[in-house]
Amino acid sequence: MLEMHQKVQERPILFFDGVCNLCNSTVQFILKHEDGPVLLFSPLQSEAGWKIMEKLPKDTDSLVLYDQGRVYIRSTAALKVAGYLKSPYRHLQNLQFIPTFIRDPIYRLLAKSRYLIFGKRAICMIPTPDLKERFV
Repeated sequence: MLEMHQKVQERPILFFDGVCNLCNSTVQFILKHEDGPVLLFSPLQSEAGWKIMEKLPKDTDSLVLYDQGRVYIRSTAALKVAGYLKSPYRHLQNLQFIPTFIRDPIYRLLAKSRYLIFGKRAICMIPTPDLKERFV
């Protein structure tokens, strides 16, 4: 348990909606294009996910990034994650200069309609054995 606690403290964790097809595809994209195995992942439906959700606004239900003791939500979380990707995707992090009052409504619209557009799974994604250590 201590080993897991240390792993969580030292590495950023991306919490995602485990039953959302768009969110699962995003995690697969990140795993493929990440600039080194840095990020850890956890479905919001997990025990760790429930704990972090208690501290967030009630309408937070898609991506949440926990990084160096800070929590990022919505478009800021997505753009911060881009910083962990290989080029050219890492340059998306530069869009953080756009104010959140412009970015977040677009993000919320996509998040609100993600099940309708991309569908929903009956159960959370189960990582393959070689990726299991990346999931909290």
